Amino acid sequence: MGNSITGKNEQLSYLKERLTMFMEVLDHIEPENTELEDIDRLIGMIDDLEGKVEQFKTRED
Repeated sequence: MGNSITGKNEQLSYLKERLTMFMEVLDHIEPENTELEDIDRLIGMIDDLEGKVEQFKTRED
């Protein structure tokens, strides 16, 4: 798919971008119109982000 993210600065930038995307999604959610699928999608985003953090923690420079 894309190039591997190997450098610590690249990894940090990637995580910041993903977190920013997540926060933007949260900002645009209307609680009264939110469905279970929306919440599942948010949980999936957090799980993916957590997985990347763990993956980056185990990589060596």
